[in-house]
Amino acid sequence: MVLHGYLSHSPVLGAQLVHSYVGFGRHQEALTVFHHLPRRNSFAWNSIIKGSVTSGRFDEALASYHDMISHGLDADHFTYPFVLKACAELSDLEQGRQIGESIKPDARTNSYVQCALIDMFAKCGSLSEARRVFEDMPMRDLVSWGAMICGTMQNGDWLEALNLFRRMRREGFSLDSVVVATVIPACSRLGALQIGMGLQGCSIKSGFSDDLCVSNALIDMYAKCGQTKTACRLFQLLALKDVISWSSLLAGYSQNCEYAECLELFTEMLRSRIKPSSVTVASVLPSISELKTFKKGREVHGYVVRCGFEFDIYIATALVDFYCKSGLLREAQYIFEILSDSDITIWNSMIAGYVLDGDVHSAFQTLRRIHRSGLRPNYVTVVTVLPLCNRFAMLNHGKELHGYVTRGGLSSVVSVNNSLIDMYCKCGCLEHGKKVYTQMINRDIVTYNTIIAALGMHGHGNQAVMFFDHMKKERINPDRVTFIALLSACSHAGFIDRGFSYYNSMTEDYGILPDMEHYSCMVDLYARSGYLDDAWEFIKSMPVDPDIDVLGSLLSACRIYKRIDLAEFISMRIFEKKPEDPGYYVLLSNIYAAVGRWADVKKVRAMIKDKGLMKKPGNSWVQVGQCIHSFLAKDKTYTEHGMLQDILRILSLEMREEGYIPDLISLAEDDNIHEHIN
Repeated sequence: MVLHGYLSHSPVLGAQLVHSYVGFGRHQEALTVFHHLPRRNSFAWNSIIKGSVTSGRFDEALASYHDMISHGLDADHFTYPFVLKACAELSDLEQGRQIGESIKPDARTNSYVQCALIDMFAKCGSLSEARRVFEDMPMRDLVSWGAMICGTMQNGDWLEALNLFRRMRREGFSLDSVVVATVIPACSRLGALQIGMGLQGCSIKSGFSDDLCVSNALIDMYAKCGQTKTACRLFQLLALKDVISWSSLLAGYSQNCEYAECLELFTEMLRSRIKPSSVTVASVLPSISELKTFKKGREVHGYVVRCGFEFDIYIATALVDFYCKSGLLREAQYIFEILSDSDITIWNSMIAGYVLDGDVHSAFQTLRRIHRSGLRPNYVTVVTVLPLCNRFAMLNHGKELHGYVTRGGLSSVVSVNNSLIDMYCKCGCLEHGKKVYTQMINRDIVTYNTIIAALGMHGHGNQAVMFFDHMKKERINPDRVTFIALLSACSHAGFIDRGFSYYNSMTEDYGILPDMEHYSCMVDLYARSGYLDDAWEFIKSMPVDPDIDVLGSLLSACRIYKRIDLAEFISMRIFEKKPEDPGYYVLLSNIYAAVGRWADVKKVRAMIKDKGLMKKPGNSWVQVGQCIHSFLAKDKTYTEHGMLQDILRILSLEMREEGYIPDLISLAEDDNIHEHIN
């Protein structure tokens, strides 16, 4: 064609040659031919835009579109789907809107263009605009329904995706494998196992139950709903398995804490010569860390490096998590520093590692670094850090995080609000916690468990019961944790009859079998109110052997009510079960001391000494204050700012060795240090 001059004289042939190169995936050759064409028609422009999109050069595709318009050519129904796809991939909502508004009337009614608009708006996060385009379509086909359902799923509105699917069925549309595979994950997200099973039945009736995408979606759904055995059966029935099939079941085992099964399946996958993907490796690493198989984790890390996955953010995050849980923070920090500019998830894993290690200073220092890196902390970051504020009574830090939640638009996230309620209540600010609860639009079981437990701990039994009633009105079913919190609240408030009623309701109305924590609450309920004999009868009626906590609750009450006979009997049972715990020996000694049996006190103390037991001394922030005060009292020169900083740094290091983990370093760097000391 070059030799005979066809490219110079025939724009149609030239455009077809561009199209052919694009079809072969040879984008560079297509560009070369395109730039040598003396005249370019719409077909040539559409081909080059398509080539740019399929090769991932979305900016180039948009630039070519604008060049085409500037050359006086009109875009058509072949142009818009690719241009809108480029906007979707770049999350460029504004440019997508402008292109959408410029679509000519004849192209606007084209179903491919309309589906592309729905997809673009949904991927750019504007589901309302996507829905408007969808609802304005005069005729909807299966593709448009699939685009709308897919867009709704991508925006996390699982319930609405199922509603759209039901509406599609009511309007008489038949099923295809793509729509079913798209909507099944909504069932796993909502825990709607029955609906998922119904969709499996539909796929069998429609004749595409053997479709690999549908099968993989079903495996994932059953696994996420806790039905790993059913997921495994489906997996075994697959004639052809791809890497997604293996990864779905592996992730299911890991999420359901079936770590040994996860590792066994991963080994089988390697034996089958199926190359794991980055998702597979990221799914199996949590199981390796939980099983403490450090050597296996190192091997997987080596495999990651050999396969070139080390710069994959999901794998790097999983490796950081693995090394943190293995107590190897230096290795975790090394991976983190290499990829810290990539994504917020790796920052969250590193902060979680510091929290797990009890390193408060490094956790907050890393949180401050996030802002400097240009990334924004997300709801996972906040939920990870907030427990530090209630563990060390760092209320000001908690309030700062609450301010960030409000400014950053995270106040609608249920898990964030739950953590804020927990933080405020554990810091003694019950009213603040209740205010967060009141402002919540959506609440879940964790919300109610948190606030009921907090109110019970602070002795507000009536309010705890009131919140339990609110929970039932919102049709949220209580779980085992709810009843632990409720029984504990009744125990602290002395509501014996009500506590016993809730205990019976737990098994009779909700089918929850009591475990050791429920038994412990019931014993505490009787014991706190002075019914020690009833508590002992309850222990004897238990279908299982009582553990230390159950017996310990009754032994503590024996001290208050001076029941030496029962105390001696229970303490012998405890010493048989846990002879190495000095706390119960000390408690028995104190019980003897309370009634003036000093000879028995001496005998128990001798037992502690003979066994070589040592009770760990308590500590408190009052001691920290006394320590700082003693420094200041010795010499007035310590009140200088620089000297105070040195004192606080030394104290911080010494206190870490003694088991404290204070945040004195950040205090030392504060300009208002004198105000803090006062």
